[in-house]
Amino acid sequence: MTTWYVLVEEDTRETKYADGSELRLHRWRLAATRSVGPDEEQAAAVAEQLALEYTPTVIAKHTRPGDVPARRAFLTRDGAWVVSIRQRRRECHIRVTTARLVHTQEETEGPPLTWREKFREAF
Repeated sequence: MTTWYVLVEEDTRETKYADGSELRLHRWRLAATRSVGPDEEQAAAVAEQLALEYTPTVIAKHTRPGDVPARRAFLTRDGAWVVSIRQRRRECHIRVTTARLVHTQEETEGPPLTWREKFREAF
């Protein structure tokens, strides 16, 4: 049985300073996943709801009760939502997509190093 998920990716920003210059670093990160079930149409409906209601961390940190940020939501041809959210000179982008879980693997650790191997690594 196929399980559908809704994925929310955020454009996270980080400001770093190097040699007196301000660098604004952007990267996408998987911010939320929601398991929907076997129905693809239900997954699309949940994706639309999240695209119209989800507030990214960058915006949510500075939100006061009653605030509603400006939002522009675009539905792409392949069914993904790209949303621009703005509030008080802060702007963020999110991407909301539907996906099937195809593979999962748990983390496993190898056996600990012997004292000889630790000794060899030291030199």
